[in-house]
Amino acid sequence: MNDAISRLLKPRSVAVIGASADPAKTAGRPVAYLTKHGFTGAIYPVNPRAAEIGGLKSYPDVQSLPEAPDVGIVLLGAERAHEAVRELAARGTSAAIVLASGYTEVGEEGARRQQQLMDAAGRMRILGPNTIGLVNLTDNITLSATGALEMEGFQAGHIGVVSQSGGILGALLSRAAARGIGLSKLISTSNEVDLDLADFVDHLADDEATSVIALYMEGLRHPAKFRAAALKAARQGKQVVVFKVGRSEAGATAAVSHTGALAGADRMYDALFREVGVIRAQSFADLLDIPATLATARVLRGQRVAVLTSTGGAGTLVADSLGSAGFETPAPDAQTAATLRALQSGEHAVLDRNPIDVTLAGLQPALLRGAIKALLASPSYDAVVVIVGSSGLAMPDLMADAIHDSLPGSDKPLLAYVSPHAPGIANLLNQRGVPAFMAPESCTSALAAMRERALWAAPAAGSAPAAAAVGIDDLPHGSLDEAQAKQLFARFGVPCVRERVVANAQEAAHAARELGGMVVLKILSSEITHKSDVGGVAVNVDAELVGARLERMAVDVESRAGVRPRQFLVQEMVSGGVELILGFHRDPLGCAVLLGMGGITAELLKDTTLRMLPAQGLSREQAGALVRELKTWPLLDGFRGRPVCDVDALVSAIVCFSQMAAALGDRLVEAEINPIFVLPQGQGVRAADGVAVLAP
Repeated sequence: MNDAISRLLKPRSVAVIGASADPAKTAGRPVAYLTKHGFTGAIYPVNPRAAEIGGLKSYPDVQSLPEAPDVGIVLLGAERAHEAVRELAARGTSAAIVLASGYTEVGEEGARRQQQLMDAAGRMRILGPNTIGLVNLTDNITLSATGALEMEGFQAGHIGVVSQSGGILGALLSRAAARGIGLSKLISTSNEVDLDLADFVDHLADDEATSVIALYMEGLRHPAKFRAAALKAARQGKQVVVFKVGRSEAGATAAVSHTGALAGADRMYDALFREVGVIRAQSFADLLDIPATLATARVLRGQRVAVLTSTGGAGTLVADSLGSAGFETPAPDAQTAATLRALQSGEHAVLDRNPIDVTLAGLQPALLRGAIKALLASPSYDAVVVIVGSSGLAMPDLMADAIHDSLPGSDKPLLAYVSPHAPGIANLLNQRGVPAFMAPESCTSALAAMRERALWAAPAAGSAPAAAAVGIDDLPHGSLDEAQAKQLFARFGVPCVRERVVANAQEAAHAARELGGMVVLKILSSEITHKSDVGGVAVNVDAELVGARLERMAVDVESRAGVRPRQFLVQEMVSGGVELILGFHRDPLGCAVLLGMGGITAELLKDTTLRMLPAQGLSREQAGALVRELKTWPLLDGFRGRPVCDVDALVSAIVCFSQMAAALGDRLVEAEINPIFVLPQGQGVRAADGVAVLAP
């Protein structure tokens, strides 16, 4: 565990530089909050114009302090903050928290000030600048100016929060307190001049008080460091949940302008998160809902959910939401139904369907307790969602206790949906360890996250053999033409169509006869990538007509592109297969292999999936999983009587392509096969078109 970060989160002494005697001002808050929320260490306000602040002796400068503080909170503006940072570093302070804004987020002058700050810090660690600070609820330490700390009480729990936005830290702190959700540590990293998101993920992975790590992310400055930290957390059983903003162009622009963090394609973040076992929250509400559920440490082993309700409409809302996410809500088995029936007299219960409507459960806590235990014990269910209806308003404590009392004896997930607007009941349930939600969709998001966690497997080290050494020195750098690109792919083992490079009608006719039957005719150019757009592709061309077709194509392309093609490709005609696209994508976050439905409809259908590129390329298992992630996977698997495709050969081609990308490293700028034909079982695959760009 990093000593400087440990001391930052749990200091014995804190200096507040630029502290104000007015607790209503931002500069007056840190001292007031430290005192109010029970910090037991030494607090040293520093202000040359005040003798005391908040009943504490005030010091004129850092040099006058009686000891080197573990942490310094710097409340000075951006023009002077570096002076305080330099003084703290000279005294031997472990870390400084710099709240001032006006750094890289405002442009060139701000970037100069940020460099000044880094130079002043030397070996001392910095949180910020442009941060709201941090809150350690485990140890009652509030090193922050967030107005959320005006609230009286916060529940300590097992969810650590790291946010690249200061305002979001306060929003999560106040929301969690209002809902009875316990947090351990909250840290705002903001501009990340030094300490960043990954540093705190790494630290919280070792923190005994933290079992789930929730992140509000705008971008990553150090993707490799984040990857290592997330994998460390996963290995230690600490689930990381991320709400990543920037899905839209407007959101991405706002996020980058806010922190200056690395922008990457949003789908690359999905690929990175999938690789390291991070769960991506789809909404801001999920950023509390999912961690609160995962922090219970209960285990979801399947898809079958019992919905126990005493109010039919609410039960239907939950069941419908679960069904849309692939969960099942089967009726109780005979034994479970008999157990439920024995709990009550009369014919009020509806036990032949799910939601299971036990009409009087809301008025009888003992009956509710028995029903929940019966459903948790049932072999027919993997999780239980209890609907708390309006009847629960009359006796919220009894209801909360009845549900809580059902927890022992089973490790299956038990969730509650509070149907009336009753935040107090949700708060009680959350405090008692029962995740409680005010929206039916939240139950689904929470269970889907538990399912995702259960299915994730850590990437196996060295699971793919390295590609054999392949020479490419004879290929030019820059954009290769199609024939050269496919030569490159073939050298690494990707099967390509048979083809000939020709310069005129006579050579084309000879090549077509040599290849036999119908052929494909294309222009060959490293400048024109989208050949179809300029009339540079003709399919099903008869060998006897290929010469005339070449002459017409040359005229068409020159009229549309302004360039007369000098060379052409004559290819064997491949038919009867499924067209896919196989590509290599380079991004600030790293490199990835892309697979999707190919041909001219690739951009229209957008059925693609990405996988981060391992150091030695994809294993067969990883490549096979990539294929099965496609929505159009059934087309390869014999959909509606179609021939089953040669998926084994496709997997081999993906592995070879990924090994090529891994072996070439920085030399490969871009590569794509579109289409690669996947032929019927036993007939293999053929790369029919290719693009590649090589660096010098």
